Amino acid sequence: MRLKSLLSSSILLIGVTLSGAAWADASCHGGAGFPQWLGQIKGQAARQGFSPRTLAVLDGLTPDPKVLNQDRGQPSLSQSFLQFSDRMVTSDRLSKGRGLIAANRQVLSRVERDYGVPGPVLVALWGFETNFGTFQGSFDTLRALATLGYDCRRPDFFTGELMNALRLIDRGDLSPAEMKGAWAGELGQTQFIPSRYLEFAVDYDGDGRRDLVRSVPDVLASTANYLRSLGWKRGQPWLEEVRVSDTVPWGESARAIRHPRSFWAKAGIRQADGRPLPGDSLPASLILPMGRLGPAFLAYDNFGIFWKWNQSSNYTLAAAYFATRLAGAPALDRGHAPAILSAAEMKEVQQRLRGMGVDGGEPDGRLGETTRDGVKKAQARFGLPQDGYPTAELLAKLRSGR
Repeated sequence: MRLKSLLSSSILLIGVTLSGAAWADASCHGGAGFPQWLGQIKGQAARQGFSPRTLAVLDGLTPDPKVLNQDRGQPSLSQSFLQFSDRMVTSDRLSKGRGLIAANRQVLSRVERDYGVPGPVLVALWGFETNFGTFQGSFDTLRALATLGYDCRRPDFFTGELMNALRLIDRGDLSPAEMKGAWAGELGQTQFIPSRYLEFAVDYDGDGRRDLVRSVPDVLASTANYLRSLGWKRGQPWLEEVRVSDTVPWGESARAIRHPRSFWAKAGIRQADGRPLPGDSLPASLILPMGRLGPAFLAYDNFGIFWKWNQSSNYTLAAAYFATRLAGAPALDRGHAPAILSAAEMKEVQQRLRGMGVDGGEPDGRLGETTRDGVKKAQARFGLPQDGYPTAELLAKLRSGR
């Protein structure tokens, strides 16, 4: 009776059994089941001129409950920058990345000439996304996109991406069997969604196909083409580690706050090797991922391109740092910052910030930029250095109110 009731209200269970399966919200389809909805999509594709051979790939497609489980069950993690970067920027990955830069030196040189993006940046993203192509994902792309397109959380976006995946097949770039990737439909060695693949993939090896699954030249050039579209500035830096002093205005540290490099030099920031920072007008942001006692970086305009690629603070900074290591920078100074709060403690900080009228972001236990901004406001109220890093000391003051 309960299942019948749920079905009658257009909420469909995608899965073979009730145990552990995810529920798809089908309320936006007027009661249409998945096969009926997919038939409508196939009709739309036919009217748009897709070939019968391409349309046939939709026949017999079924929803994937594992995709919905991934979409519904992404965990809230409380992980420090150092914990994340230690996991991602390993000695093995550094060794492989350097080897691939050497092995693809001619291609990378040509790509930088054509698109302006340095090889270490491309190889860093390549390594982070799929460990240099060794694991591109195991989800059937068409099935994943159809599952998410039928679900009413973001139907327009994923239905559009399903259509774009069909265009990739119709254009001859990939066969359906080659379309295996991440659960949300990303494809290839640097994980392009189909619309990005269509717009930015280039045939760089001259074989007549834009193959981001198997062709390294196509992967590197296409990734550079996309980064250029995001605004990458040729010949400009992206990130450098720095040393800070007690005279630094901690409240000015944030990705969104930029000052000329001369401002940071006068504030007591030096290069990682101790030399003076150039006193020029190049805009830069001070990034303190673990507060004033942890690693410190100056981030330049091109760092923002990493952010546009993946809007996760830890991912963005770790990927940019990995690129500096591949470009020859030494390992960072780990500093001696206090351990990051647990997810439960971080959630409490967010809730208590809200209680004092400060926007600390959604209470999800994650240390995002909104939470850091809220922490700065609380630190100012309690007379603590405004470095945006929540500590046990700050939590104690939030609990006591003083």
